[in-house]
Amino acid sequence: MIRQKKASELGREGCEALLRKPAFDEVELGEKAKARIKESFGEELSAVQVVQRIVDDVRRRKNEALCDYTRRFDGVQLTADTLEVTAAEWEEACQEVDEALLASIRRAVANVRRYHSEQLPKSWLTYREHGAMLGQNSRPLDRVGLYVPGGTATYPSSVIMNAVPAAVAGVREIIMVAPPDRQGRLAPCVLAAAREAGVHRVFKVGGAQAVAALAFGTETVPKVDKITGPGNIFVTLAKKAVYGHCDIDMLAGPSEILILADDSARADYIAADMLSQAEHDVLASSVLITDSEKLATAVEIELERQLALLPRREMAAAALEKNGLILVTGSIEEAAELANVAAPEHLEVLTAQPFALLPQLRHAGAIFLGPYSPEPLGDYFAGPNHVLPTGGTARFYSVLNVETFMKKTSLIAYTQEALTAVADDVIRLAEAEGLQAHANAVKVRRND
Repeated sequence: MIRQKKASELGREGCEALLRKPAFDEVELGEKAKARIKESFGEELSAVQVVQRIVDDVRRRKNEALCDYTRRFDGVQLTADTLEVTAAEWEEACQEVDEALLASIRRAVANVRRYHSEQLPKSWLTYREHGAMLGQNSRPLDRVGLYVPGGTATYPSSVIMNAVPAAVAGVREIIMVAPPDRQGRLAPCVLAAAREAGVHRVFKVGGAQAVAALAFGTETVPKVDKITGPGNIFVTLAKKAVYGHCDIDMLAGPSEILILADDSARADYIAADMLSQAEHDVLASSVLITDSEKLATAVEIELERQLALLPRREMAAAALEKNGLILVTGSIEEAAELANVAAPEHLEVLTAQPFALLPQLRHAGAIFLGPYSPEPLGDYFAGPNHVLPTGGTARFYSVLNVETFMKKTSLIAYTQEALTAVADDVIRLAEAEGLQAHANAVKVRRND
């Protein structure tokens, strides 16, 4: 079911090859997806080709194309008048949510808001020589689009994690899109989370077509300044395709967890945490790196036991077989260094002294320290964001945060005395680049 390997037998290059993920646009589509593409488009197309067709079509035909693709892919017949969730639909959905679940949503929102409020950047202004002033303004974006995935599961947590930092940042208009079910509805808990988190408008569309609608605007869906949120390969490729027409948060791939553990860790905890990611989808990645062969074997046994009890065991089993790995190293320090190679979305540290390893851990979307900080705690409730870089992109991407929804503007205010003091330097640099008009813009002021 899951591969167990020894680092000593693989060598460093072999270990790195196992841990590095293919680029998101290199992920091989399954046979089911390929068949559906051929059925929908009448020919075999790559994921990139499919997305480009959809994006171009939505840009050109707007609502008409958006409704066509929603019917084709989601099996729902929507019109321009029914794309948006109405106030009545919103209210009805919220009334359907169990009171206990609603209370949990509200507590989660409060935790996420509290955490992200501490991230708010400050505008600043400082003084320099001769009365010059330099500074920076931090301003929220005017309008953002939040993509919330659907399909095999409903994700109120994704609503919270996208919307709350946008609201904390002060974004004027928060637009949300999510694929509808076969009845043309969004899950009540998703709409309840949207209301509690501060979303202003919601549209019942998903996939690459929803991303294109947000990027270019339609007669109904407003054009946004930035698109955030996770999705499948088609959503990710669509975000790449529209980048430049608007901003995006990151290019994310399938969910992943990597666990660092020594012989102090419990096998049942590890197995449960690995399966928490494996049940997402067949492309999800669950990896254990440990310096204990005894623990590695115990985890294998425990995975089999817990897997048999899961409602989504077929999906989890497929993910473990395809992307599961237990790697045994010679030391926990070697394990930590290999974790940096993987640069995982979620990194759990289940060692006797987890904080001792923290200085060595350079690349991860989120780090969970100790046996009582399981990954689902971050997914739902603790406060830090769960929209994280995947596929090794934690080497250069950051977690979704308040500043994702803000932009910075430089402030420059020189006095005449301050400009005169630096005029020769500016003129000299401008003339070195052959830009005489730049130099003249300073010269005319120096001669005042």
